[in-house]
Formats: sequence, structure tokens, C-alpha cells
Amino acid sequence: MAGLSDHAKTLSLRVNWLVERVCVALLVLLVLDVWLGVLVRYVIPLPLTFTEELARYLMIWMALLAVSSGIAYREHIGVEFVFGRLPAPVRRWLAVAFDVIALLFFFALFFYGIGFTIKGFSRLTMIYAIPKGWAFMGVPLAAFMACVQLLLIGIHDFLAEEPPSSTGVSDATMALRGEE
Repeated sequence: MAGLSDHAKTLSLRVNWLVERVCVALLVLLVLDVWLGVLVRYVIPLPLTFTEELARYLMIWMALLAVSSGIAYREHIGVEFVFGRLPAPVRRWLAVAFDVIALLFFFALFFYGIGFTIKGFSRLTMIYAIPKGWAFMGVPLAAFMACVQLLLIGIHDFLAEEPPSSTGVSDATMALRGEE
């Protein structure tokens, strides 16, 4: 069972590696877009009006995708004061319960996000005049990635030899240092 737990954690970190690179690429595009917007507004008088709308969609996609990265490092919300004082078996089941509750939430977001995206293809953006469904697609995609991470982390939490010692940042710090 510990082998499956380790495999789930390794797979989670590999998926997260890709998500982090996509988020960095989106951040680079966002910064370049904002700089271009400032240049064309105050320095070079060009009629480029798309920069504000593009910045909005890039920021939303980046923030939503980063949620799965937070889940992979267990940097999501947790009540550390209570969790750390509980006995090990209770911590394991509580961590799994948190994972299941979050999984249900993100699955609902994924399910309803698909409908939201489909409806968005019938509406056009103000400046680009492209279907808003392309921008809205970030919601179900991010929810799907969060579900994948929650499944992998849930498997790890349930099958690991040691129950999680915390619900948040301390596990992430240990994982980044390779102390886990």
C-alpha cells in the first residue's frame, strides 16, 4: 500500500510540474500584455484596445489553474491548530474527509462549468468578438485539474504509512526540501 501511496504522490508532483509551467507562461504573457497596455496608453499612442480584456482572461486562467498546484502541496485552507493536536488515526480520516469534501465541490464546479462554457460560446467578447466560451473554459479545466490532484493526494493520505502531520504549508515546505 505504501508503494501506491508513493506512486500517487509522485504522479501528483509530475502533474503539478506541468501546471506550474503553464501558470508561469500565463504570468509572463500577462506581464507583457500589461506592459504593452501601459506603453500604448501613455507612451506610444496606438489604438490597441485588447490589452485590458486579454489581461483579465489571462489572470483568471492563471489563478484558477494555480488552485491545483496549491492542492498538490497541501497549501489549501486547513485548521492547523486543531488538526495537529489530534491523534494520528483521526488526522488520517480527517484529511481524507477534507479531500472528499473538496473533491465533491470541484466536481460540481467542473460539471456546472461545462454548461457555463457551452452557454458562453453563444456570447461574444466586447473587444475581440470571439466566443466567451474560450475564456470560460478555464473554469472546468481548473476544476478538473483540482479533482485529479485531490484524487491523487487523497490516495496518498489514505494509504501512506504515516498520517498527514498537517493540513497546510508545513507539508509543502517539507516536500520542496525533499524531507518527506
